[in-house]
Amino acid sequence: IGEMEDEDGRILGKIEVERDDYIESDRALLRRALGRDIESKKNILVFNDEAHHAYRIKQKEIEESFFDLDEDNQQYFEREATIWIDGLDKLQKERGINFCVDLSATPYYITGGRADVNKIFPWVVSDFGLTDAIESGLVKIPQLAVRDSTGAEIPGYRNIWKWILEEKLTGAEKGGRKTGPKPEAILKWANTPIMMLASLWQEVKQNWEAHKDDPRPPVFIIVCKNTKIAKVIYEWLALNKTPTGIGPANIPEFLNKDGEENTIRVDSKVAYEDDTSKTKGADAAWMRHTLDTIGKREWLVDSQGRPIYPDDFEDLAEKLNRGKYPPGRDIKCIVSVSMLTEGWDCNTVTHIIGLRPFMSQLLCEQVVGRGLWRTNYEVDGNGLLTEEIAQVFGVPFEIIPFKESDGKKKKTKPRNHVWALPERLGFEIKFPRVEGYQQAIRNRVCIDWDAIATLKIDPLNIPPEVQMKANIPTNKGRPSIFGPGKTIDISLNPFRKGRRLQELQFLIAKDLTVAYKAQPKCEVPTQVLFPQLAKIAKRFLEEKVEPIPPTDIIDVFLSPYYGYVIERLVQAIQPDVSQGEAPEVPRYEPSRGMGSTNDVDYWTSRDVRPVLKSHVNSVVADTKQWEQAAAYHIDTHDRVEAFVKNSGLGFAIPYLHEGKPHEYISDFIIRIKDEEDLYLILEIKGYYDDLAKVKEQAAERWVAAVNADGKHGTWRYALAMRPEDGIKCIDEVKK
Repeated sequence: IGEMEDEDGRILGKIEVERDDYIESDRALLRRALGRDIESKKNILVFNDEAHHAYRIKQKEIEESFFDLDEDNQQYFEREATIWIDGLDKLQKERGINFCVDLSATPYYITGGRADVNKIFPWVVSDFGLTDAIESGLVKIPQLAVRDSTGAEIPGYRNIWKWILEEKLTGAEKGGRKTGPKPEAILKWANTPIMMLASLWQEVKQNWEAHKDDPRPPVFIIVCKNTKIAKVIYEWLALNKTPTGIGPANIPEFLNKDGEENTIRVDSKVAYEDDTSKTKGADAAWMRHTLDTIGKREWLVDSQGRPIYPDDFEDLAEKLNRGKYPPGRDIKCIVSVSMLTEGWDCNTVTHIIGLRPFMSQLLCEQVVGRGLWRTNYEVDGNGLLTEEIAQVFGVPFEIIPFKESDGKKKKTKPRNHVWALPERLGFEIKFPRVEGYQQAIRNRVCIDWDAIATLKIDPLNIPPEVQMKANIPTNKGRPSIFGPGKTIDISLNPFRKGRRLQELQFLIAKDLTVAYKAQPKCEVPTQVLFPQLAKIAKRFLEEKVEPIPPTDIIDVFLSPYYGYVIERLVQAIQPDVSQGEAPEVPRYEPSRGMGSTNDVDYWTSRDVRPVLKSHVNSVVADTKQWEQAAAYHIDTHDRVEAFVKNSGLGFAIPYLHEGKPHEYISDFIIRIKDEEDLYLILEIKGYYDDLAKVKEQAAERWVAAVNADGKHGTWRYALAMRPEDGIKCIDEVKK
């Protein structure tokens, strides 16, 4: 409904419009937002609550500083942050703002491109910040990792996302900018910190049940980067769907079973909607009510003792066949993608894990803020508030934001944008994502024990012990074990309690059996296969696993060690050759599907060369000259229909070397002209050593398996010792 006005602003009538491009006038906006009683007033006093959400971003800052942000953050910074300011500009223009007061717990610049990022706003006249709130006991004390058993300057569990992406994931697991990292790989490395903190959550729950009159359960939150990661983690925790190579969650309180919902997954679209939004869909509306009632046992009642239900709640409950108690009452675990900007007053959150990038302290504050509400404000016999804590992994939150600077302007290298050109879609190259191989087993299995390397459970790789405390950084911005507040030692000991070595042997044998039985060509009966694999698992744990103190053999329950055991045994176990061996076929990734040049989109300061026969605009070189020369020969060769440099593409060939899983990142993929679905994997190598031989064998294995599967064309592999030798490789390749 639109209103028609005369020149003096008087309403002449109403008109219905059906236009998607209808633009609301400034005057209509003020009338809608302020109401008729207020919209005509002048000299307005404005209170900006949560004022760090409302600021201006210069277009130059967006162009220069935000190309590395993930999609959620980019949208947040570029759009959400300016909406309120735009509205105030219109209010100032139409009615005038007399005075504007900012209210914020984090009055800091947060824009990534600003030189004064993390500095306090210069117009702040009174500051009662989070440090004061903590010292006053008004909020819970957030405890973060300050050091761990690795001895690293910054503990890995302090920023789990950075720790995983920079130190743990392979190139293929990281994926491209559009596809993102492999969800199962994130869970593989986040497994240990999740279980460590979840075990602490179980202890807190037991303590509350024994010593508190409050019947509400504590709440565990996992904030993820995207819906793919959230889905994998939710299904692992709540539905007991365990990805290959990862042990079961074993947190029974988080399982959804028998109609009891203990864990929920929050979609970002639901989480971003405010209280005035009309949530679309019954399930989405119910999720909104669930979020609003987490930590609440009963509804508020009116003067006659009747429950005060939210609008549409009773109809929803009847439509979805749900009870009329607060739907968030029994929720114990939340796996979310967003939950950053909306108000939320749940006060039973005790543990938080961040599995996403944090581009600013504002995002850290928003996530940690989910757990700062106290459960109660009752005082002890001395009139003091009792201490309450929230334990946090993976959120690099600083109570006092700090940015070290030497005052010198650092020189930056020019950045080049490498991306798939839409107009070159005809040059697109697709490839299968192979994560392993499947073999046919007909009767008995055998294994060469001498060929299997020892698996070390190394505390320098994954910390089994962490110290946490309230985070007051040093004058260098580093976490410190000194300062106010007690230090808490956390280890895997609560997780290890009640878990036996025999149970681990059984799980390994079960997963090996399931993995082999899932192969379409496996003909051996389960009752024949499982006992053989159980003996193999027992011997491997006894002879080939070496825990380095303070780790324990029981830690093999956790990823990635659990996955390492499965991977090594799958690689080592062979069918009985006397029964004949069928061709090996690939095991493809279940989550991301086919890889494509269309996924390439990133920035780099490395040397680039523009090319013509490629979906991607440029070749990024890892050498001073050889790869550039090879790209020229490929781009000008008559038999080349399309090609791509394997950079930012996510194409990798799995192999084992010295007992460890690796991924071989070859140089080029070439599609051959006048040959139907013929592809050449080309490597330019200036020397040939033992590792080059291992990689060559891995590539030939990949090619043979994919060709045997027959679903993705015909593939060949060639190794050229000089750039010009690539011409000969292209000339000679054939089906």
